[in-house]
Amino acid sequence: MTTRDDSILILGIGNLLWADEGFGVRCVEALNAAWALPDNVKAMDGGTQGLYLLPYVTAARHLLVFDAVDYGLPPGTMKRVEGDAVPQFLGAKKMSLHQTGFQEVLASARMLDRFPESLLLIGVQPVELEDFGGSLRPAVAARVPEAVAITLDWLRARGVRPVPRAPGTVPADDSALARAAYEQGRPPEDVACRIGDVRFFPEGD
Repeated sequence: MTTRDDSILILGIGNLLWADEGFGVRCVEALNAAWALPDNVKAMDGGTQGLYLLPYVTAARHLLVFDAVDYGLPPGTMKRVEGDAVPQFLGAKKMSLHQTGFQEVLASARMLDRFPESLLLIGVQPVELEDFGGSLRPAVAARVPEAVAITLDWLRARGVRPVPRAPGTVPADDSALARAAYEQGRPPEDVACRIGDVRFFPEGD
C-alpha cells in the first residue's frame, strides 16, 4: 500500500487545444508510453483542473510538474525550478487560468501543512499559444524527450527504478486527444478556425 512517505506525483498541466500550452500533458503522455512506473509513482494528466488537483498534491511526498511557463526566455528554452521558487515562477507571468488555479493548489497545500517535501517544475518557454487546435511547435516538442530524461534522473535519485516498456506493451490510448490521433485528425488552417471556437464568436453586424 502506498503511503505519503513514499508517494510521488508526476503532473502535467496545461491545455492541449492551445498549441504549446499542451507541453506538460504531452510530457506525461511520453513518460507513460515509454516507461513502467512502480505503484508509488503516479503520472497524471492534470489538464486545467485547478483545485481539483489538491487531493493528489497533498497526498504526495514528492511532486514534479511539467508546464509551459513564460520565463521571459527565448522560445523553446527549458528551465528547471525547484522548491519554494516554483509558485513564484507560475505566478510571475500567467499565460492562462490553469496557472492561477495551480498556484492556489500549492498555496492550499502549504496552508494545510501538506506541501510536498520536494517540488520540481520543468517548464518550457512557449513558441505559440494562440492557435486553437494547433500542436506543439517543433522547438517545444523537441524538449519533451529531454524533460522525460530529467524526470527519470529525478526519480532514480529518490530510489525509483523505472522500467522501459517492452514493444507491444505500451498502454493503448484511444482518446481523440492522444498525440497521434490529434495530429492525424487536425484539419488544416484553411478548413478550420484556429483562433477559437466559432460557435462562441459574437455575431457580426
